[in-house]
Amino acid sequence: MSKQTNDRKHNILIIGASGFLGSAIYKELCAYFNTFGTYNRSNTALEKNHHFFQYNIEEDDIYEILDITKPTIIISALRGDFSKQVLLHQHLAEYVFSNKIKLLFLSSANVFDAYSKYPSYEDDKTLSNSVYGHFKIKIENMLMRLPKRQIAILRLPMVFGAHSPRITEIIEHIKTQEPIEVFPNLIMNVTNDSKVTQQIHYIINRKKSGIFHLGSTDLVHHDDFIKEITESLNLEQQAIYKRVYTTNDDRYLAVLPKCNKLPKHLQLNSQDILTELKI
Repeated sequence: MSKQTNDRKHNILIIGASGFLGSAIYKELCAYFNTFGTYNRSNTALEKNHHFFQYNIEEDDIYEILDITKPTIIISALRGDFSKQVLLHQHLAEYVFSNKIKLLFLSSANVFDAYSKYPSYEDDKTLSNSVYGHFKIKIENMLMRLPKRQIAILRLPMVFGAHSPRITEIIEHIKTQEPIEVFPNLIMNVTNDSKVTQQIHYIINRKKSGIFHLGSTDLVHHDDFIKEITESLNLEQQAIYKRVYTTNDDRYLAVLPKCNKLPKHLQLNSQDILTELKI
């Protein structure tokens, strides 16, 4: 990253910074910005880090952490109880609006999971059949009432990466000889933690706002991609697959950019993810 991006004037608070994506975002940004994070479960290493604050969504008040950190940018990468998250984001939306700061919200391709015939683009109407998709739509709709310059909604497809929960689960299934579920009729795009964090860094630096679809430029079948992952890990001989057919037809769950395209060096294709796993 060039020296021009070294900009300490931002105080960035990552809510959910101890999770897989949250911690990757923290590592990407902490050398360039005054970066803080929250964690949930007791963690000796994080307790000693004065930039981290324990936050239990069930019990704690986010305003206390906001008062201490005084963020100019909040990144929401939280997992946990859906109804509690909705309440938290109501509080965040109020804070963001009244303090004229910015919120980046990590959303999901699942906001479109009721559509199956085509990939989805930034301006498409959201519609979901899943509880998870409904929850993400509820927060998106709430945030879209804020001035556009104050929000960035980042819709992610399935996220992989060497230390991702999805890869860890695949390796564990192979070790225990449990079948890995694959969906032959699911057409999707994908991403990994290293690219998402670079994209977020760019969005912050360039003061971008609006809706972003941060998936690979190409589409893959779920079963093919999982098999390619096991090959990249040199575990294809031991892998057992369980094919799951939720429909007779191909269905899409893919978020592609049309309006808010990022520069070429920040785009990726599915092969990039497989190549990284081989390193």
